[in-house]
Amino acid sequence: MTEKNEDGARSGEQPDREPPLSEGRTAAPQRSQEGPTPLRRPGEGVPAKPEGPRSSVLDDVGALAGGLKTTLSEFFKPVITTEYPEEKTPRSERYRGRHYLRRYDNGLERCIGCELCAAACPVGCILVIAAENSEEKRVSPGERYAKTYEINMLRCIFCGYCEEACPVQAIVLGPEYELSDTSREKFIYTKEKLLEPLPPDVEARLNQAHAPLPTPLPRGERETLPDPPPSRGRENIS
Repeated sequence: MTEKNEDGARSGEQPDREPPLSEGRTAAPQRSQEGPTPLRRPGEGVPAKPEGPRSSVLDDVGALAGGLKTTLSEFFKPVITTEYPEEKTPRSERYRGRHYLRRYDNGLERCIGCELCAAACPVGCILVIAAENSEEKRVSPGERYAKTYEINMLRCIFCGYCEEACPVQAIVLGPEYELSDTSREKFIYTKEKLLEPLPPDVEARLNQAHAPLPTPLPRGERETLPDPPPSRGRENIS
């Protein structure tokens, strides 16, 4: 039988020992069982407040006035609040808003269906389908006109390339910026929505040309006109 020594190990066996530290390694610090070291020693009081130049009442009032300088300066300025949407701020001349298709003064459309605006658009939001003009139905002064003109306003980035590419200045970007709606389909602006209205004199002339003719009277009947008022002759002065 093997006998145990005082360390509890059997005779002939070496007790378990920690492996020796290799070169360059240091022993890990032993953790304290008492907890972290306090910031102040037992019995040490709160350090005294550092003494500095005391501020006077005038200094405090001056600091308050400096802080309210911006508030007081804005208080006496006139109010420039815009009551939107009743009042709207003016846009710059080069502002790029809603698109418009223009007309000539005689009522003809400027667009000649060349499709240069659709080719210049970087996002491809313009669709133009051209058709031939005829003597019976002349829409534009050129050989062709835009039979279909559509703009997808959801895809448009308002870069103005279509306005620069148009050779006849048919498509322009106006100052209107209120483009909200209730569905995606309503953001496809068709030609009827983009085309500006006719000039007043042209519209009046077209309405007169398309006015219904008076209904002829039945045969054998004659329109009765009221008798003219009796004319007063010159009185003979005796």
